[in-house]
Amino acid sequence: MRPLSENEIRGSFVNCSKGEAGRLNLPRGLAELPWEQLDFLGWRDQGAPDRGYLVAEHGDGPVGVTLRVPSVRRSLRMSNVCSFCISIHAGSGVALLAARRAGAAGREGNTVGTYVCADLQCSLYVRGLKQSALVSRAAESLSQEEQIARTVANLGGFLAKVLTDTTA
Repeated sequence: MRPLSENEIRGSFVNCSKGEAGRLNLPRGLAELPWEQLDFLGWRDQGAPDRGYLVAEHGDGPVGVTLRVPSVRRSLRMSNVCSFCISIHAGSGVALLAARRAGAAGREGNTVGTYVCADLQCSLYVRGLKQSALVSRAAESLSQEEQIARTVANLGGFLAKVLTDTTA
């Protein structure tokens, strides 16, 4: 992913108002992020644990999406699989994140949800750059490049759903 400025990030959000995008907490140390290792920029809001954000190249430029974590929690004893990068996490390492759809559909309350790495660090997990005692990568016949391409495709499918106006 190419490095993005604060203005590019804030201007990329498609499912919130410009005012909301202007007030959201950006990740610390934007300049120091490993941009070349990221397929998307994802972070959880330290001040509001029920919020997350992701920004990815999609179509002609960056697309940002605000995410919410529902108040219902899953069992901490279960293992869960991220729908983007297919990493297996124990307990709360995968969270159901819901995005309001863009446009009129989102204004009417329509959302799209998916189970994703709770810390939104899929890019680092798929590359083996981030590990935890509670996460594993299943043995696969796909190369790392193919796994990265699958992650990008899965993310693209999610973004396409967010961008689809179901009221039309």
